[in-house]
Amino acid sequence: MENNKNTIIALILMLVVWIGFSLLNPPSPPAPTADPVVQEQRTDSGEEFVQATPARPAIPRPSGTPEVTRNVREIKVENDKFRALFTNAGARLKSLQLKEYTETDDPNSPLITLIDVGPERLASLRTVGLDGFDLSSDVLYTVSDGGDLRLTEDEVGELVFSTTSASGLIVEKIFKFHGESYHFDLQVRISNPVENSLRGTMILSLVQPWDDSMKGSSFEFVGPATLAGDDIKTDDVDDLAKESKSYGKEVVWTAFETKYFISAVVPLENAAEQVRIEREDNLVINALESPYLTVGPNETLSFNYLLYFGPRHLEILKDVNYQLAEAIEFGFFGIIAKPLRLVLNFFYSFVGNWGVAIILLTVIIKLLFWPLTQKSYSSMKSMQKLQPEMAKIREKFKNDKERLNREIMELYKKNRVNPLGGCLPMLVQIPVFFALYKVLLNDIALRHAPFMLWIDDLSAKDPYYVTPIIMGATMFIQQKMTPSTMDPTQAKMFMLMPVVFTFMFLNFPSGLVIYWLINNLLTILQQYFINRKV
Repeated sequence: MENNKNTIIALILMLVVWIGFSLLNPPSPPAPTADPVVQEQRTDSGEEFVQATPARPAIPRPSGTPEVTRNVREIKVENDKFRALFTNAGARLKSLQLKEYTETDDPNSPLITLIDVGPERLASLRTVGLDGFDLSSDVLYTVSDGGDLRLTEDEVGELVFSTTSASGLIVEKIFKFHGESYHFDLQVRISNPVENSLRGTMILSLVQPWDDSMKGSSFEFVGPATLAGDDIKTDDVDDLAKESKSYGKEVVWTAFETKYFISAVVPLENAAEQVRIEREDNLVINALESPYLTVGPNETLSFNYLLYFGPRHLEILKDVNYQLAEAIEFGFFGIIAKPLRLVLNFFYSFVGNWGVAIILLTVIIKLLFWPLTQKSYSSMKSMQKLQPEMAKIREKFKNDKERLNREIMELYKKNRVNPLGGCLPMLVQIPVFFALYKVLLNDIALRHAPFMLWIDDLSAKDPYYVTPIIMGATMFIQQKMTPSTMDPTQAKMFMLMPVVFTFMFLNFPSGLVIYWLINNLLTILQQYFINRKV
């Protein structure tokens, strides 16, 4: 019975890792069958402006909704971080490309496109006025003089749209851009030139086209997310088709996010009384509703927002502030993951290679756990030496379980052996491993980051499966060197674990495989020294 206790604990540990990895690495959604096509358009001045056409099915237009085709004007805005295309049909955002990020690690790969729609009515940053404000989402706006904007470094520029609502309100949408920022400002200003007071609500909506190929996995969320109070609320798009979600005044920001990028709206100065998350056919809508307000004769109301379209990069989001950095979650072991990330970045600042930084971090972690591992293997070695005496006790007291357990515990006490000493130190290391997994999985710094030889993207799997196979081999060697108190049948079953882990790691990020491989090599080295001493 006591002989099985250590085995059961070890099995549980292996199952924890195995089940944890199965949950953390579910099958990825199928990739689009075609790469985005890049089309070049020219401005009146002859300059080129690149706009990507998404490689996803066209979103069907709702019947009975006419497309605005007359007097439509498009305005291009470009700074050091993005290229954007606005339309005066609703003063909305039609496309936005990030200049520093590409779809793949190929130098000729298209730029990442966060927003890209054809029809103006599907564009993002939709503004609607209800009741007395009576503003259509696709009403044509006039555009401030100056045309296209090209900003660099510390330059600041404004794009001002203005129109008149059906009720007579003068509505302005004023965008303010900065030369080196992913974020920009939006002020929706309504003025009442008529003699009567008007009451209503203004709604600003983040609009995201959706199809099922965009779905993420359990730990790679893709969809709408909202920071309400201190909690991140993520809503499954399939669930939104059945029922929309609403969040109240505690909302700090609302967004649509993918694994590495995010489009977010931050309502400022009570610009939003509630946020509704809903699905309209093949669109996901984050709608920010203002309080129900009255604008008197010759009065003006303003609704201010901060907009962010860019990478889910922790330091960048912290600089923007408004708690946008909360969009990056490190899971249950975040208290461990954040220091690990800091150390990883520290090593990278010196060596300039994320793969080498991962190896150095692995060495540091191994050194920290060296005493625990030493104790673990020493305990297992001592347990192994006691097996002949334990076998005699089991045979002698096989019909008296109470006496059997008492005699075995006396044997442990006499020889100063802790039966749990071989497993508990390993249990302590599991949170560290899962915390590092979250860091390597979610940190955009590792996206397309090369290591050496054939590994040119540490966030992707090893294309030739070399490192997972070597990792499996080192795991097999490690098991052969580890003292065991199992019977032959149990030992044979455990020898299958390297095979299981090898197949499990085939599609893991190569950065995580490198961590596990180096950890195995260091453990083999440590076990070699332990075996020499005993």
